[in-house]
This record gives sequence, structure tokens and C-alpha cells, in this order.
Amino acid sequence: MEKIKNIIFDLGGVILNIDMKKTELALQQLGVDSFTSLMSPAAVQSFFREYETGKIDNMTFVRSIQSLSSKASTEKEIVDAWNALLLDFPPPRIELLKELRKKYRLFLLSNTNAIHHKQFQQQLHEQTGNYLEDFFEKTYYSHTIGLCKPDAVCFQYVINDKNLDPAETIFVDDSEVNINGAKKAGLSVLHIKPGITIMDAEW
Repeated sequence: MEKIKNIIFDLGGVILNIDMKKTELALQQLGVDSFTSLMSPAAVQSFFREYETGKIDNMTFVRSIQSLSSKASTEKEIVDAWNALLLDFPPPRIELLKELRKKYRLFLLSNTNAIHHKQFQQQLHEQTGNYLEDFFEKTYYSHTIGLCKPDAVCFQYVINDKNLDPAETIFVDDSEVNINGAKKAGLSVLHIKPGITIMDAEW
């Protein structure tokens, strides 16, 4: 970390605890059995990816989920099931961000969507009184910038927007495919593998 001046963090699985299985099970209870296949890398052209890049709005997304269901589900039921994967922000990780911000420029780059964004910001505010923007110089969300990891152009967008030197910048993510995308953009990387957290890293 001697030459590192900038840290770009992923959100889910790195700062925010998530459990995709909870949303999978919640949707199954609503009669949606194809969630796993639609969210797989092979399904990147699905409406899930369109939603993550802001190409479709909330209602279009909800209706697309409803169309996959074998049961009649309300908008609220779909939204609640979709948000089920969002868990908690462990307090030590929030405190770590506060400390790291004293030494580094911090940024957030997350593949997310409007429904999740509203929910995790609300959860964080209820827990800490803050929003993510209070801990980062700038936050980048796929549904607002129209770009998704692991595409190198997504990382380049952040680099160009803040005129960052890739040689002085490290990207932190729990996804190997995203880590590989960051490498293609010339960034140093820290892969948060199963069983470890950002609290285990040597900052």
C-alpha cells in the first residue's frame, strides 16, 4: 500500500453484507423459479442487467418479475423479495472507512439498481445517521452511470472522472470476475475471498 493513494470499494459482500439466497428463496415463494439462471453470467442480456444499467425503470423491472411468476404477486411483494438479499453494515467496517479516509481518497463503485439503492441507503441511515456519500469522495452506481463491472470501461469511467493514476489506485471486490476487469483497466486489486473481510486486510 506504500504507493497507493486511492481506494475504490465494491459495496455488496465488501462493506454491506448480502445473501443472494434470501432473494432467491423469497422469489421462489412468489412462484419465480428461474431467478438463479437469469442472474448467471450467461444471462447478461436479461432484464436484470438492463435494470442494473438504468435502461429500464422500477415498474418495468417489477412487471418483468411478475411475468415470470406462476402466482399473482403485488408490487410490494416483489420489491420486498428483491430487497431480501440486503443484510447489514457491520459497524467495524464503517469505522474502518472513517479511518481510511484520513489517509486515502475513497470511492465506491457498485453494480446495483434503483430499488436496492433506496433500501441500502435507508438501512445505513437508520443504523448510522449517515449515507454512503458521507464516507466516500464520490459514489458510482451502475444504474446511474449506465455501466457495469466487470467491463473495463466501467473502471475507466471512474479513473477518468476523478483523474486517478491507476498505478496509485487499488480496487477492492469480492468477485473474481470484477477483480479481473479491474486488472484490465490497470488497477491494483484486493480480492475479498470467502472467509475474509476488509477488516483482515493490511491497510
